[in-house]
Amino acid sequence: MSADPSQEIDSNMDASASNDKSPALRYRGRFAPSPSGPLHFGSLVAAVGSYLQARRHGGSWQVRIEDIDPPRVVVGAAEDQLATLARFGLRPDGPVQYQRRFTPRHAAAVERLLDQGLAFPCGCSRSDLPASGVYPGTCRDGLPPGRASRSIRFRVPAAAVRVEDPLRGAWEERLEERCGDVVIRRADGHYAYQLAVVVDDLYEGITEVVRGADLIDSAARQQALHQAFGRTAPRWLHLPLVVDSSGRKLSKSSGADPVAARPAADALALALRVLGQPPPPGLQSLDTLWSWAHAHWDPTRIPTDPFEI
Repeated sequence: MSADPSQEIDSNMDASASNDKSPALRYRGRFAPSPSGPLHFGSLVAAVGSYLQARRHGGSWQVRIEDIDPPRVVVGAAEDQLATLARFGLRPDGPVQYQRRFTPRHAAAVERLLDQGLAFPCGCSRSDLPASGVYPGTCRDGLPPGRASRSIRFRVPAAAVRVEDPLRGAWEERLEERCGDVVIRRADGHYAYQLAVVVDDLYEGITEVVRGADLIDSAARQQALHQAFGRTAPRWLHLPLVVDSSGRKLSKSSGADPVAARPAADALALALRVLGQPPPPGLQSLDTLWSWAHAHWDPTRIPTDPFEI
């Protein structure tokens, strides 16, 4: 860590940029599960998609366990998830990272935003928000009399944030209208997902974020944070959701989850079909499926509609 933690993001991004001349380092992707339970099929689809996209670009694929929210962490879940990834032949190009170890860099990032006037203390609780859930800027100009600070919020830009996804096109969001200023340090003292994921992606030099469409609403918020740190956001690629027969996102607890209910090769073949890359008949082992997938991966064939199982 540098002597001044507030410079850590810049120094590491500068180092990443200097290494960008190497084709092997130009692309850097990641898979970042939350250890709140076993690895479910939707997460496997995200892992497979992010892994194959990294391989297509001749880059590296990292795994980061996003365990920054202690109330949601299930003991042993991270180890179980990593064992499941290994069972499917998914091994990262480097040590597994654990987000909880990086709270000093998250703290430095929040202080940096506060110092620049891009964040502010907020005394509001969830019950103080209007029915829309959109933060109305109550504490933007200072805490109201008699109200103590509970959290820290990022001051979202007034201008529209433009987001691009090669599968879903481009769109603009006015965050003041959509969500209001974003909590980056919670009332319980923990750093919020939106802040931590941006800081860690910057620090690790991630160039493309490949993940499920359930996180698409976070893209504009995270892009605005990247811009607040003076950096260009990574590219976004949001994969189709996996849903059950009622159209709901597949639950981790579902007994029909293919990760637990099917042999690994069958589950991988199904994941490839979800991603619009159906393997030909006769490929019955992980090795033959991976070999075919590496040779035929085409992100333009990834669908946007949810996949029902």
